Amino acid sequence: MLSISSPSVVQWNDVFSRREYADILVESLKHCQKEKGLKVHDWCIMSNNVHLIISATEPNKLSDILRDLKKFTSTNIIKAISGNAKESRKSWMLWIFKDAGEKNNRNKDHQFWQQDNHPIECDTNEIPETRLIYLHQNPVRAGLVRYEQDYVYSSGIDYYAEGIGLIEIDFV
Repeated sequence: MLSISSPSVVQWNDVFSRREYADILVESLKHCQKEKGLKVHDWCIMSNNVHLIISATEPNKLSDILRDLKKFTSTNIIKAISGNAKESRKSWMLWIFKDAGEKNNRNKDHQFWQQDNHPIECDTNEIPETRLIYLHQNPVRAGLVRYEQDYVYSSGIDYYAEGIGLIEIDFV
């Protein structure tokens, strides 16, 4: 069954405005496709969250894949921020993640992702289609691009042009 998930960074921190951090998320999604049975039908990384229409192959559980994805990306993005000498927002971002981690007894140290993914199960054909349009319109509405297919960190090119995006798509 298709599911829509929108993990967001704590305090809506705009981490993914830097390519190197968005690339970690892209590579993690690719890894989950190859090794964990994740099927990505549609995706878009914005500055502080990611929108996904996804499913999992049997016997894999989507909740387990998302848990592992969030754990891996949070650790590696925080490590990348810590080691980035050019990151002007380093102290501020790490403080936000540390503060959020200290307030959550489920974490040892930092918290990168908000607890809830806002998942929506897709039980009709209308939900994925309307969500797909909404998802690809995000970078257009934000003024980042003029057309859906021009945004690098989404599946827009796969759906609206004859191109291939950064992540292999299982079309809806």
